[in-house]
Parts: sequence; structure tokens; C-alpha cells
Amino acid sequence: MTHPLSFYHYYKTYNYYQAMNYKFFPHTQEDVKQMLGKCGLKLLDELYKDIPEDLQFKRDYDLPRAMSEIEIRNFFGDLAMDNTPLKCFMGAGVYDHYTPAVVQDIVNRSEFLTSYTPYQAEISQGTLQYIFEYQSMMAELTGMEVSNASMYDGCTATAEAMMMAVSNAKKRNKVLISETVNPFVSRVVLTYAKFHGIDVEFIEQENGVTSRADFEAKVGADDVAGVIVASPNFYGILEDYTGWADFCHEHKTLLIMNCPASALSVIKTPAEWGADIAVGDGQSLGIPMNFGGPYVGYLCTSKKLIRKMPGRIVGATTDADGKRAFVLTLQAREQHIRREKATSNICSNQSLMALFVTVYMSLMGKQGLREVNEIGYSNAHYLADQLMKTGKFEMEYPDKPFLNEFVVKTSLNVDELLSWLNQAYAAGVPIDDDKLLMCATETVSKEDIDDLIDAINQFIEEGEEDKNNE
Repeated sequence: MTHPLSFYHYYKTYNYYQAMNYKFFPHTQEDVKQMLGKCGLKLLDELYKDIPEDLQFKRDYDLPRAMSEIEIRNFFGDLAMDNTPLKCFMGAGVYDHYTPAVVQDIVNRSEFLTSYTPYQAEISQGTLQYIFEYQSMMAELTGMEVSNASMYDGCTATAEAMMMAVSNAKKRNKVLISETVNPFVSRVVLTYAKFHGIDVEFIEQENGVTSRADFEAKVGADDVAGVIVASPNFYGILEDYTGWADFCHEHKTLLIMNCPASALSVIKTPAEWGADIAVGDGQSLGIPMNFGGPYVGYLCTSKKLIRKMPGRIVGATTDADGKRAFVLTLQAREQHIRREKATSNICSNQSLMALFVTVYMSLMGKQGLREVNEIGYSNAHYLADQLMKTGKFEMEYPDKPFLNEFVVKTSLNVDELLSWLNQAYAAGVPIDDDKLLMCATETVSKEDIDDLIDAINQFIEEGEEDKNNE
């Protein structure tokens, strides 16, 4: 959108430039005169009379000279040379996975890249079909019965699930969230809760997992609408939720599980645990980390909760000729119809990212997704073993199973270590003064891990030399 003062500046100099062809400002002087007449004005200046003179932009723009195509490519190429690609050993909810080249190629097609809200079904069949395919794949991945047409990210999807639970419970206004859920997710849940008048309490953790005793004590009070847990949790641990769903349901409480999407191809699904709602981020399905977004959140549930589900739902049907067709369905539950009575006022995310993960899953297939996680599992456990061999690290939760992420405790200065490594590595997320959350996916090799360990050993040796010199 053009800033109104820029618009003003343009028309102040319009007469001088009127002979030129302006692609984005095609109005003639007669057009401007007619528009002003409709407003009851004679001069364009009158539109801006309430803006103080000292705020009006009236000088020439300070813009660099125009460049040719090759000059602009070289310019940005030179800027890119200043970047230092880092081998990534960070996770904490955002994971470095390989994206097959064809995914970006398909997503960049103009019919996908520029399409918008598919309300007009007769001309949006392509968009509606890939959203339907996305929903089908996410339902299969989570084991749940239905999926919506995607959310902004995993954090907002979890917050929306909280609101679903409260809406379903009607007279209950309390939701529990485990301390082992990613704190970035918890913060968004707390923000949503504050402005919707929902009471959120945390379930304590014990040795890196959710306390079963605290869970049962709080749910047993019979005033809880929903419980939010994670698998794998923030520490990378695969928690055992055997019997949790049954206990929740005995006390008329919904069980909500937050899981990174890719991991669901190899671990027990939310449906297998008996969860009522499955949420999480789809970023691990090949979406680049990309400085924090855009990502895609998924939200899947059972049929009985479908009318409480936020966002769009695409359904398959047949047209007047009996041919398969796709439509937006159950719209009576959405905010554009129910207004303030709707459970949620969120819109689906820009479905381009839903297409992204749909193409990724189509290419990878079940076997490909399994292999990605098997390689990540192998690399993460190899990394953990090599860190232990330095003598400066120990596993914070040595008896807990993990997939591709784990916590280590170190006697080294964490800040100094990361500063030493940051020329070549994004080497973990500090979660305490002496603790690092480490991660390895299929994008690093055993050789990359060995190189990281060599760099850490060099840091250790130099530290010891400094102590001896003192």
C-alpha cells in the first residue's frame, strides 16, 4: 500500500510527470477532478489539511540510481557473500530439514503463489483440492478424523485448541498445560487466555517429564476443560501418556497433544494416545527455518468436535453433473457467519504453506518421512555420545528416550562456548547457565558432528592453556 503522504507527493508533481507512463498510478487529471468532486473538494491539498505541515513529505525521495538486471544481481550477490552459512544443531520447535528442489518450484507457480481466498468454488477447484489433500494427509499423520485448512503456526494452533476445549466444556474455564511444553508455545497460550478470560495453570514436571501425580490431582478437581501436553516435549523426550486420555475423559476433560509434524511418522500418534485434539507446527515438513516464518500450524480433531474447530474446512462432493468437486463446508461455525458467537476469530493461514507441506509429503511418502526421522535419530544419538566423550558434558535426562533433540549439562561456560562456535555452527539453544538443548537432523552428517566435536575440544584445550598461563 502506498503511504498517503507519498500519494500526496506524487500528485504535487503530477503535472511535471504526466507525460510518463505510471503503471501503478494511471489516473488522469480528469479522474482526479471527478474523485475530488465526489468528496466535495476542489484541490487535492484539501485532503491533507489536517496533517501538520512539518509532517508532510514534500522533498525528493533519496533513492539510489536505477540498476540493470545484471547490476542488481551482482549487488545482492555481494551482500550474500557477507553471510556465513552455519551448520545447524539447534531445534526448540524449529528444525533444519532438507527441502527437495521441486517443492519450491511447484509452490512458485503463479496459479498457487498469487491465489487467494477460495470462496468462489467454481473457479477455485485447484486451490480447494490441494487444501483437501493437505487435510487428508494431516488427518492420516495424526490419526485423527478431521483436519482444518491450517493455522498460522503451532503456537496459535495450540491456543485455538485451548479455546475449543473451553467452548466444549461450557461451564469450565480452566486449562492445564504441562511445564514440558515448549515455552514459546506456552507464552502464546497464556496471551490468548488472558484476553479470553481463561484460567491457565501449569502441571509440574519431574525429571524432564510431566508429573502424573500433579496431573491427576488437578484434573481430579473436576473443573478442568482441557489438558495440553507435548510429544516429544521441549527437552526432546518422548513421554509416556498411557492412561492419560482415559483419566481426562472420566473427568469430562479434553486431552490436547502438541507434536512436531514430522515426528508423527515414527512415534505414537495423538489418536493412538486417545487425544481429542492434535496440534503443532508443520515447519518440520520441509519448510526452511527462514528467520522464523512463514510456517504452518495444523489442528486435527475428532468428528464430535468439528463444529468447534477454527479456520476453514474443505470437503469433497459432486457437482450437478455427478463429477467430483471441492467446496468450503460447515461454514456456519465460522466468524464471517457467526460473528462474535464463533469459537474463534482466527482465519486460516495463507494456504501457500499448506501447499508447501502437501507437496513435501507427497514427494517423501511414508517411507521417506520415516527415513528422515531415522537419520535424525541416528545423528542425534551419535552427537550425544560424542559430547559425552569430551568429558565436559553429561546427559541431563540420561534415562529418558529422545528422537532428535536432547539436553546436556556442561561444566563449560555456555556463552563463551557458543561465541567460540558461532563462526561455523549454530550449536544448540541455551536453556540455563549450564544447559544446552542440542538437535541433529538429516541435514548434518557424521563428519559434520565430528567437526563440531573437534571445535569443542579445541575450545577446551585453549581454556586449559589459559588457566595454566595464569
